[in-house]
Amino acid sequence: MAVGWARLNDPTPYHESRMLLVGLTGNIGSGKSTVSRMLAARGATIIDADVLARRAVELGTVAFDRIVARWGETVRAPDGHLDRAALRQVVFADQEQLDELNAIVHPEVERLRKRLVEQARGRGDRVVICDIPLLFERHMVERFDRIILVDANRALRLERLVKDRGLRETEAMDMIAAQMPAELKRARADFLIENDGTLAQLERRVQDVWAALLRDTESPRSAAALP
Repeated sequence: MAVGWARLNDPTPYHESRMLLVGLTGNIGSGKSTVSRMLAARGATIIDADVLARRAVELGTVAFDRIVARWGETVRAPDGHLDRAALRQVVFADQEQLDELNAIVHPEVERLRKRLVEQARGRGDRVVICDIPLLFERHMVERFDRIILVDANRALRLERLVKDRGLRETEAMDMIAAQMPAELKRARADFLIENDGTLAQLERRVQDVWAALLRDTESPRSAAALP
């Protein structure tokens, strides 16, 4: 577990004392989703960016209408909803189109996230964890009180993608290469969870981080003194 600097005194739109807002991230194949489930089981409120991204483009939403207006009926599924696979095939091969799509979807995801954070604050939740795969790539670090990075070595992540997700090795390698190297993220994470061992080892590492987060909620303003 690595502890870095804190951002608790930054004037971010999410910050409020007594509730710790945490960003959880990790490169593909790191096991971030498993860590998220473990934290949820310990009582954390989880806000998942992938879930929000699907919700943001549901039938009848503003983002859905804008996507269909831009890319046409070919991105609709037979049931009228968005055909996400068809849309990916169109935009992922063209960076300009991908940027257009992100400009439509990301503001809606952010709006939904802010609403859920405020609801959690209203309930008095102690630890709210936003699961965001591209947290570093989208320059969102300063929005959170703490950052948790889940990581594993590249060979292990490649093995997981091929074995567990059924991807071709070349496809998995491309997906890994497309993300910012985890080595560049480690120095900016407050907590580093290495997921290169057994499930029992991962549980212990998650428990250590969870205990530290709970301690931080007791006196969040003084947490900036952490080494």
